[in-house]
Amino acid sequence: DPAQRRVRELAALSKRLQQVHPNVLAKVLKQEILYQNEEIVAINKPYGIPVHGGPRVKNCIADVLPILAKMLENMKAEPLHLCHRLDKETTGVMVLARNKEVAERIRLLFKTRQVEKIYWAIILGDPAPAEGIVEIPIVEKEVRSHQSHYKMTLAPNYCLSPEDGKVVKIRKNRDAEIAVTRYRLLAASSACSLLELQPITGVKHQIRVHLAFGLGCPILGDHKYSHWSKLAPQKLPEITLKRLKLEQSKARHLPLHLHAHRLSLPLGQRIDLVCKPPQFFQRTLKKLELDIAKE
Repeated sequence: DPAQRRVRELAALSKRLQQVHPNVLAKVLKQEILYQNEEIVAINKPYGIPVHGGPRVKNCIADVLPILAKMLENMKAEPLHLCHRLDKETTGVMVLARNKEVAERIRLLFKTRQVEKIYWAIILGDPAPAEGIVEIPIVEKEVRSHQSHYKMTLAPNYCLSPEDGKVVKIRKNRDAEIAVTRYRLLAASSACSLLELQPITGVKHQIRVHLAFGLGCPILGDHKYSHWSKLAPQKLPEITLKRLKLEQSKARHLPLHLHAHRLSLPLGQRIDLVCKPPQFFQRTLKKLELDIAKE
């Protein structure tokens, strides 16, 4: 089946990119350049490539930045610097700085929330209301199940009292971080929706956690945050499987549909960086009939 073949191809491609020679990965990133000037280089981050190294990571973006800098300038170019991070499975706009000072400036802009970030995500279900703000703190917790693992989760400041159903304030979790995400519905069809998201804060996995646990609408292909207590492939509605021409048993191959669509940087004058979603994301939009021609 072509749909299942494409899903498998994407998984294989991201695996392959992690095993190629670092020069090859640097070349791929060079082809993905969206914008450059004397201070920054903006790339379209490919799917499945981690930004930082770690156990079982052979290739990551951080490691090939010295090679990419030489490809762009000359053999004496100093390495490019990371200014922020995207999850391994997230695609889209990523900013690199040409020197340490610029990197520090941009990191400060992110920290002080002066960078406007717009993401697109295909989600299961549709949020109610169609536009709003999720403001629930997030904390990392251990999930004790037959396979113990760690996940980010919500740490709300209020809950409903089991006795009388009244709203009561909970003692704040000291480790929880403030997390705020704006969202807006762009299209809905086939038991799925396309959302535009603006994370105001930058907590790890914030968008994924706010959508899955805050709105009850996990991102399509987010197998980690579709369930709390287990690590299992996402369960998809019949209509979604039918439109994607996918069997539930193959759903585990479905990639995460989260894309950093736009980034607006106030560096002297404001730099607007926009990046089209990758092919697999565009194909899914088409198959699910999520029409965004008007946007």
